[in-house]
Amino acid sequence: MTAPRLAVWKFSSCDGCQLTLLDLEDELVDLSGELEIGCFLEATSDTLPPPYDLSLVEGSVAAGADLERIRWIREQSRHLVTIGACATAGGVQALRNLSSLPEYQSVVYARPDYLDSLDDSTPISAHVPVDFELRGCPIDKRQLLEVITAFLADRKPDIPTHSVCFECKLRGATCVTVARGTPCLGPVTQAGCGALCPAYGRGCYGCFGPVPTTPGGGGPNTRAMLPLLRRDGLSEADIARLYRTFNAEAPEFAEAARRAEEEAR
Repeated sequence: MTAPRLAVWKFSSCDGCQLTLLDLEDELVDLSGELEIGCFLEATSDTLPPPYDLSLVEGSVAAGADLERIRWIREQSRHLVTIGACATAGGVQALRNLSSLPEYQSVVYARPDYLDSLDDSTPISAHVPVDFELRGCPIDKRQLLEVITAFLADRKPDIPTHSVCFECKLRGATCVTVARGTPCLGPVTQAGCGALCPAYGRGCYGCFGPVPTTPGGGGPNTRAMLPLLRRDGLSEADIARLYRTFNAEAPEFAEAARRAEEEAR
């Protein structure tokens, strides 16, 4: 029986999520006996022809050539999983969606006419069907391992969708908002980091994006967060900037930023 074929692809991103896969180290040795690498240019220049059983896609669609390429990858992949904030929510580079790209290009580049940039940076799911989204900036290697093994076993990945506040409790970390009045997005951010920042006395920056909205109406209550963030010393402009970081174009965070700006007027 032929081993399942894995492919890892990069679009507009920093490579951090691909490096998380390489950081698995010992686990990769075990995985290598269960699958074969069809394409992973961060690790090897050797490639195998499609089709691929599982494609992991890092990065956002931000250049004209990306459109045709992501459609081809989708066609050649049995399963397609997006990894990281760039692929799932447009990434930090989605901040350009709020401004004039040509203006920035004219300031930064001597010959912007050579660039093939799209006006917006968008997640992969805006262009092709996606089988699963793994959040994070960067992603967590334990969650990545769970996703890979889940698809190898033909089951749904067991990734928690509760908030970072649950991770603080599990870790025994003191709530920085209650104890210190530190602004924190933990209540509206999906778990995955192990409450890394709050455990060291810093507020959550929302690296893993908003907690999912459920059919029953549950989801990130960003409206209720506004008075808490104000109480902790943030202006409406500060609140908008806090939401516009790693997951600036995640719909719930983008709406929260817009709402804060409107209330500032």
